Amino acid sequence: MPTPTPANTLFFLCDLQAVFPLGPLDPAIDFHPLGNLHLGTFDKTTFSMITPEIQNVLIARPHIKNIVLFGIEAHICVLQTAIALRQPTFRDEPYTPYVIADCLASHNSWEVPIVLQRLAQEGALVSTTESIGFQLVGDSKHPKFKAFSALTKETKDGTARAGEVLVAGNKPEETPSPGVIKNSL
Repeated sequence: MPTPTPANTLFFLCDLQAVFPLGPLDPAIDFHPLGNLHLGTFDKTTFSMITPEIQNVLIARPHIKNIVLFGIEAHICVLQTAIALRQPTFRDEPYTPYVIADCLASHNSWEVPIVLQRLAQEGALVSTTESIGFQLVGDSKHPKFKAFSALTKETKDGTARAGEVLVAGNKPEETPSPGVIKNSL
């Protein structure tokens, strides 16, 4: 399996298809800081993200070997996208899907641990935000290492809560924010 590097890796944010009347993307997701790294936002009616438009994006980038997947309805969209990447119909070589366990969601939280097992069975590599981030940075001498390291420290409490709920399957009310004391009457 190829090691993910910034040169051979793309990130796919899986969300709902256009046919569901649930509204636009969450406005908190700001793609502007990505600049030319944001390759586009694509509507889809299939459960897999590998639409003809996405195939064209990938065909235009033959150096891409790894796709990092994260998003919602992991048991449907993320799973079917990972399967399609392992068995592409538009090229001979499969992609290596990396799935970010602490960045997945499902309307039933108990489905996330099940789909993580299934994703691994299908050949996806299950990882975490911090793990894949440090793998992409690669070296403490990297010019962005200090900024990335500071960001991981700044967001560690939220990442820990996400892992407890999404990966470990705990209910949100069982995972209080650090420093929060629950009062009972």
